[in-house]
Amino acid sequence: MTFVRYHVRHETLYHYDQVVGESHHLLRLTPRALPWQRNLEHHLAISPDPSARRSFLDCFGNRITKIHFTGDHDYLEIISELWVELRDRPKPSATAAKVPWESVRDSLRYRADRTFSPEHLEATAFRFVSTNVPIDSQYAAYAREAFLPGRPLVEAADALMRMIHRDFRFDATATETFTPVEQAFKARRGVCQDFSHIMIACLRSVGLAARYMSGYILTHPPEGKERLVGADATHAWVAVFVPDFGWLELDPTNALRPDLEHITLGWGRDFSDITPMRGVLLGGGDHEPEIAVTVVPEEEFASLYGDGETYLEELSP
Repeated sequence: MTFVRYHVRHETLYHYDQVVGESHHLLRLTPRALPWQRNLEHHLAISPDPSARRSFLDCFGNRITKIHFTGDHDYLEIISELWVELRDRPKPSATAAKVPWESVRDSLRYRADRTFSPEHLEATAFRFVSTNVPIDSQYAAYAREAFLPGRPLVEAADALMRMIHRDFRFDATATETFTPVEQAFKARRGVCQDFSHIMIACLRSVGLAARYMSGYILTHPPEGKERLVGADATHAWVAVFVPDFGWLELDPTNALRPDLEHITLGWGRDFSDITPMRGVLLGGGDHEPEIAVTVVPEEEFASLYGDGETYLEELSP
């Protein structure tokens, strides 16, 4: 079995135009513990020091760190530092991979006399409209090219992923964080968040269960160039429910199934459930975050950061 280890540094900095008198924030920056993902070490450095801090799990099982500030402050810096180990993700069995998509759709439909398995019951939470993902005939019509009658779900979902990769252009200037899915769909452009929301809308519009995955992806610098610190960003992809297997992950931005280069922070119905950071402030004025993410394979860490001792001392609790 193959395994790899990564170091991730995720920096968020707010400079406020006006003093903040009090604020509450929820941080979703701790990677999930999964059969193929092991969280080796994680530090959260927060400046200024919060007045209160606690950790808990949300309804999807994601780890949340809640911080509360009661003193005046004009900036907020959060550095999330982690080491994670990834192993090969499991693949659907030959039997699970052959199940027609209509059978899966029908197995998720409500019926008064039906008893759902725990897996199907969990999946139904990801079958309906959510804050940022509508259900509409236009998405079902688009998906129809992939979801042919009798086609296996795994094959059809793969085809839909590749269709979105083919038809939509990655354009970081085309959308913003809360741009409606309809706008990105009509423009045929956007970023990984938009492509994931569009794919989820298509899957739910044909009656399937799909969830939004949030995390990091290893990017590769141009040939002959060194990796740049802070040049990466958080990433988003999709998982579709496959009975007798679980959740099959698909990355429409890159047209591939996530494996040894995708690090999972968590999942939800859409982006609003799994935002890395959100909060409520008293004061602050206008402010936009400065965000820098660096994902480094273990073998490159020393060349990028030296021995790392001084670097990690800054993050010690």
